[in-house]
Amino acid sequence: MASFLSKLFGFSNGSGTETAASFGKTETYGDCLIRATPLKEGSQFRLAGSVEKEIDGGVRVRTFIRADVFTSEQDVIDATLRKAHQIIDQHGPSLFADDIASRQV
Repeated sequence: MASFLSKLFGFSNGSGTETAASFGKTETYGDCLIRATPLKEGSQFRLAGSVEKEIDGGVRVRTFIRADVFTSEQDVIDATLRKAHQIIDQHGPSLFADDIASRQV
């Protein structure tokens, strides 16, 4: 159980099972920039990314990591972009309504 939690939260015991962010793809959706940054976990990729928006001269970032894992990097990038679209559509203007520069959603 501890091993699972360590992998989930990115901790490593030095055995080479660390998660590494992959450079994915960026896309503009509405007035937001979406960055797909899947996490490589062994031979799989975990869905992860961020939504960014420039407000009053500063950039606000909302990151997300989900439990979904994929064997193909292209599949996880496509799923990440779809998930980001869903987050933007569901949260609307409230996604960036707080005055926090960066947080997880």
